[in-house]
Formats: sequence, structure tokens, C-alpha cells
Amino acid sequence: MIRLENVTKSFPGTAQAAVTGLDFEIETGTTVALIGPSGCGKTTTMRMINRLEVPTSGRILIDGRDVATSELTLLRRNIGYVIQHVGLFPHMTIARNVAAVPRLLGWDKARTDRRVDELLHLVGLDPATMRARLPHELSGGQRQRVGFARALAADPDIMLMDEPFGAIDPITRVRLQDEFKEILRAVRKTVVIVTHDLDEAIKMGDRVAVMRDGRLLQYDTPDAILARPADFFVESFLGPDRAIRRLALRTAGSAMGPRREAATTRGSVDERASLHLALSLMLADDLPGLTVTNAAGDAVGYLERESVVSAARTEAAPV
Repeated sequence: MIRLENVTKSFPGTAQAAVTGLDFEIETGTTVALIGPSGCGKTTTMRMINRLEVPTSGRILIDGRDVATSELTLLRRNIGYVIQHVGLFPHMTIARNVAAVPRLLGWDKARTDRRVDELLHLVGLDPATMRARLPHELSGGQRQRVGFARALAADPDIMLMDEPFGAIDPITRVRLQDEFKEILRAVRKTVVIVTHDLDEAIKMGDRVAVMRDGRLLQYDTPDAILARPADFFVESFLGPDRAIRRLALRTAGSAMGPRREAATTRGSVDERASLHLALSLMLADDLPGLTVTNAAGDAVGYLERESVVSAARTEAAPV
């Protein structure tokens, strides 16, 4: 879907390029998280995809077409854009905000209204109560949902998300991350997300691009990056608890053993829950293991503490 070929971007009056020699591709239907220290070039990289910034050299291709030669309006209408502070039009109702791009595309009112209601439902907002409201009447989490709905309105192939959850409280942020991940899986978009939050990058990204000083240091699956950092900087950036972070990528069901009828454990965990959560439950109650249950609450296996520890040490599977 997206390919960067030896892309460099320099700004006038600066001695060092914002990005240098970027060369990687983003497959259709995948989510890529760009992460690194402040000033590493991740936002500049994302902004070049929809020509908010223009490369100094190199090419960016979308479906084989150089974005530099694409008609700008058509290019941007096929790319949804979600930013940290949402950027809703304050004087427009929620319905008109979501309908902004369809109206520019000349959709008729009936089609536009159907799309607005469909998207508000998709992001968990009731059209009957939300359509006529103004942005200032919504919570931060609700405004973020509307911004996401607006970005999806014309059904773009690509979504660019610039620190989309950064201005939201931690509890709401985790919930929205979970919900948006499910939505993105359902609508199958190619997504580029800029974040400074390592846990968010690991959670949201099918692949993670670690950047420093405008250069790409490592581009791989979250599991592979946590298991095999490319260099000392990446290892330091991931932190000393990277083995524990890997447990968030595996489920209890993936590491459980046979069900134990007479298990002495006092606790249980859903098979879809992460091993990180399972280990936390074990440590909180000093348990040797947990009964693993399915969605119906039936016991389907048993998860030993040692199995969780082994999973953190296991080498990442090749892509």
C-alpha cells in the first residue's frame, strides 16, 4: 500500500535533516506504529505521506503511484487523518463534522445521513443523542470518537493517526485503544500511527518502526523488536522490562496446559486475556497458576506460572 524509497526531508535553516534515507514499506491492511524520542522525525514522516510535508529527496508511493505527482485533493480525500486534539469544527454539529468529506465529494443528503449514523454507531455513539450536539458539549473521549468517525467517513484506504490518544486520561485511553483496534480490524484499513507511548505502539501496531535522529533503526513486529533489539539504543529505549512487555502480546489460551479437575488454584482468567494480566493475577494472590476459562465461563485449561515465565523468554516467531 505505502512505500518509502530513500526519503530525506530537510528544513531550511537546520543543520540536520529531519529524516534521512527512510526506506520501508507498509503492507495493505496493516497498522504501523512510528515511535522514538521527541524530534526523531516520526511526525514528519507521517505528514509526508499525505503531502503536508514534501520530501527533499526520495519517493513515497501509494499503490505504486508517487504522491508527488498525485492530484493533492484526491490524494487527501483517500487518506483519513486523526490528530491528538481532534480538530473538530467548533461551530458545526457532530453530524456535520462527520459529514464534512462526504459533502465535499457531493454525496446526496440521504446517503450522507446514512453514513453518519453508521459511523456514530461504529464508534459507540448514539446518533439520536449525538447528531445535533456541538463539540464543546462532548467529553474528550467522545470528541476523539467523532474525530475517528470523521476520518472514516469517505471510507479511505489509509488512516494517519498523530498521537490520537495522547490528550485523553489513562483509563479512557486504554478503552479507546481496545475499541479502535477492533474497529480497524473490522474495516481493514492501512494505518500509520505516531506515538510516544511504547505500550501503545506494541498494542496497536502490527509492525513498529523505531526511529532516532531521523533514521529508521528497526522495523519489525512488536514481538521481534522486544525479543531482538537491533542495537543498544533500541534496547535502552525499550527498557529493562521488555521481557514483561512481551507478555501483553500473548494470550492465556496460547500458553495453557490441560485442564485440571482438582486444581488447587483459587483464581481464573479468560483465555483471551493477556499473559501480562494472568501473571499480575498470580502475583497479587501468590498463586502457582490459574484456571483458564472460555467466554461461557467453562474451564478449558490450566496456566502455570512457569509457563508464563517461559513465554517471556521464548524467541519471537519469524515473520
